[in-house]
Amino acid sequence: MAAGEDPKTAQGSAESSGGAAPIEQRPAPLKGGSALARLAGIAVILLGVVGAFLYLGGWLSPQKLTPARFVDEFERVNGKYSGFRRNHAKGVCVRGFFDSNGQGARLSKAVVFQAGRVPVIGRFSLGNGDPHASDELSTVRGLGLQFSLSDGEQWRTAMINLPVFPFKDPQAFYGNLVASQPDPQTHKPDPAKMAAFAAKNPETVKALGIITSQAPSSGFENSTFYGLNAFRFVAADGTSTPVRWMFVPVQPNEAAGAAGTSQDKNFLFDALIASVLQHPLQWHLILTVGQPGDPTNDATIPWPEGREQVDAGTLTLDSVESEETSPARDINFDPLILPDGISPSDDPLLSARSAIYSQSFTRRAGETKEPSAITPSEVRK
Repeated sequence: MAAGEDPKTAQGSAESSGGAAPIEQRPAPLKGGSALARLAGIAVILLGVVGAFLYLGGWLSPQKLTPARFVDEFERVNGKYSGFRRNHAKGVCVRGFFDSNGQGARLSKAVVFQAGRVPVIGRFSLGNGDPHASDELSTVRGLGLQFSLSDGEQWRTAMINLPVFPFKDPQAFYGNLVASQPDPQTHKPDPAKMAAFAAKNPETVKALGIITSQAPSSGFENSTFYGLNAFRFVAADGTSTPVRWMFVPVQPNEAAGAAGTSQDKNFLFDALIASVLQHPLQWHLILTVGQPGDPTNDATIPWPEGREQVDAGTLTLDSVESEETSPARDINFDPLILPDGISPSDDPLLSARSAIYSQSFTRRAGETKEPSAITPSEVRK
């Protein structure tokens, strides 16, 4: 998440401020042995992505598969770490504020879009169930935010640095999880099973083509974070408009390759902390306005280029702290915690994410809290 309880993938995510690639720009199909090899390689990637988004109550034999049993599986795969999120376990907390410029108020009556400032707390994370895992440039980066509005409402959002999501619904999530299980002998996913999954779910192959079309940026501070799912914005006159959002960095983009590699296991977090200590970090909240026919129930499909984009304001993060001292540690960044003026769309992933976040939160809330691997006070300016 994540972001709250969000995904890990070894992707090459698009980081452009223009948003997701247009529908018309479809990647070339994979062929022959190269397809099997590539699918095998991305199997481990997708296994982590499934993490925070699955909810099986109602879609897949709820008598047999439930959110609780699914979290059990994550604990089996990733290990169980007391007090930590079951996915996106490694993270650091931040504080700041959001300055709305009022441009979003014509789309939504939510207080957050009225001109003014609201306080924000959040959490940067990497997609993995192990809070002590080494940082990797290819691991999905998450950003969870909580906006505390003047009328007492909250807006929570859990985002990742992927322009689209690889799975369109919970069934596809689960199918990939089964296909991605490592072979006991090779400790890698079976290419044949992955090929069969891809044949059954061609939308996943298309989405991966978009995800891997560009390399990730060099760090958290210059990553674009996408909300992925569509929502409905409700204006004061009752008009309902489909919207997707993303936070686009003010910090200049730098490709991961240009940044080189590091042997320090926390190098991504160390760089983020050092940047915040030097100067506040900022992102523009960009609202992409959907049109009739744009899919709101399938996060694998980007909306076409040319859709109206509204810069609704600027997020500023100016302080960083470890999870031991931040209230963000105990926030469930549930994407369905929404203010009046923002409503869920028909995307089935939204209720899926909400349910699994809740299950993970309930478990960790009752556990002894262990120290975080990330300690900002140890990072020098």
